[in-house]
Amino acid sequence: MITLHHLVYSRSTRVLWALEELGIPYELVVYQRTPSFRAPPELATVHPLGKAPVIVDDGLVVAESGAILTYLNDQHGGGRLAPPIGSKARVIHDEWLHYVEGSAAMPVMLTLIGGMVGGLQENLTAFVQPELVKTMAYIADGVGEGPWLMGEDFTIADIQLAYLVELAAGAGLAADHPGLKTYLSRLQARPAYEKAISLGGRVVPSRPG
Repeated sequence: MITLHHLVYSRSTRVLWALEELGIPYELVVYQRTPSFRAPPELATVHPLGKAPVIVDDGLVVAESGAILTYLNDQHGGGRLAPPIGSKARVIHDEWLHYVEGSAAMPVMLTLIGGMVGGLQENLTAFVQPELVKTMAYIADGVGEGPWLMGEDFTIADIQLAYLVELAAGAGLAADHPGLKTYLSRLQARPAYEKAISLGGRVVPSRPG
């Protein structure tokens, strides 16, 4: 059976969600963050990076959410949450899957971290802000009328993107793109998403009040 090492308020929500969408049996091991909001040292005994998500499947240890989602879908899910391997649609799908962490996450996460530490330095803000504007516009255009990134077919690329859109929307970074809020509402209404949140906690901590 697959074991998911899940850190609260982290990208591993994606993997928990995918396991529920695909109906794959799994064991869930939940880790709490330290007072400084870092992963606990125990995670480093599972994978050298000491971060989540990590899955263990019959001795195979896999980190990085994009790699895990692809593995789960192709090896355990019958490939049903992605276009067929070898198709042009699969290439476009995989571009989105890797774009999320390969390019899009940088301006979003730097902006969020800046907000947590009292703001970014002026020269860094001057670099990040145009990238953030371009990124949010690109994602909004990619979602389009939807309902999903690949049109009518919900895929693991949507699961991968949802985490970033939820963070951005929660920080007001998607305000210029109302379609993203609608897209996020569709994602959050999926029963497997709701189950993942009930088991592993929300993507971001609840705000007081």
